[in-house]
Amino acid sequence: MSDISEISKRFAIPRIVRIEPGRGGLTRLLVESDLAQAEMYLHGAHITHFQPRDAEPILFLSRQSMFESGKPIRGGIPLVFPWFGAGRGQPRTPPHGFARLREWQIESCDARADGSVRIALTFTTDEETLKLWPFTVRLRLIVIIGKTLDATLEIKNLSQQPMEFEEALHTYIHVGDVRKIAVNGLKDVEYADRTASGQHRKQVETPIRIAGETDRAYLNTQSACTIEDPVMKRTIRIEKENSAVSVLWNPWAAKAMSMPDFGDDEWVSMVCLEAANALDYAVTLAPASTHRMSTRIGLAV
Repeated sequence: MSDISEISKRFAIPRIVRIEPGRGGLTRLLVESDLAQAEMYLHGAHITHFQPRDAEPILFLSRQSMFESGKPIRGGIPLVFPWFGAGRGQPRTPPHGFARLREWQIESCDARADGSVRIALTFTTDEETLKLWPFTVRLRLIVIIGKTLDATLEIKNLSQQPMEFEEALHTYIHVGDVRKIAVNGLKDVEYADRTASGQHRKQVETPIRIAGETDRAYLNTQSACTIEDPVMKRTIRIEKENSAVSVLWNPWAAKAMSMPDFGDDEWVSMVCLEAANALDYAVTLAPASTHRMSTRIGLAV
């Protein structure tokens, strides 16, 4: 566990960034600027809150989430790396990889001239991760908190051989009622339906309406998407770079009830729409090379 007082002396910004114990005693950064509020945990480099000034929160966080070492936080933006779900080929544990379960380090915190706040966190694989995945990498998450939330996952291959990995910025969006939202931006895109053994289908109908358990990986798409939310009277826009897959997920009622870190009725208030490189679009990275994937989330204007 980090020495909170020491890292606060180094990185806190008076009246803008506080560093303190959060839920479960885990170290968190609280951002309060003229543009937005945000919260991040060093556990998993996890963004748990983003709220533009004079607006409702954009990210969903489960009230049942476990803020415990070794367990993922449910909601916000978990980091998926180096495999998606159970991984390609033989199943791997933990699900969605180890990046969201390890404590990261603060590299920098900066208040910028435009009113935004830039935070960079880093993590380098170690003996424990090498037992799970035989590559050495340096991960870096760069977050810019302003009128929009910008997040970039940077991966550098420190190994002597090429490596293949999957990744996602597993974004949970807060909505008024998932049964009433409309998702745009994926017309005519092929997707793997993970509720039907990964069968490939084409998204013909648009906008997309959520009417049951949904777990789709939209393939070979770089397009921006929007979520029209008539209950909250807003449209959320999600853009991305260097991502070939967009994942759309909602557990619906039965699966929500089976999840210990998710409230039985919370599926109504969330939908995941995330930037990813996964399945047949995993990334192969040469030694000493760096890969970056980004997403931008904000209110459409």
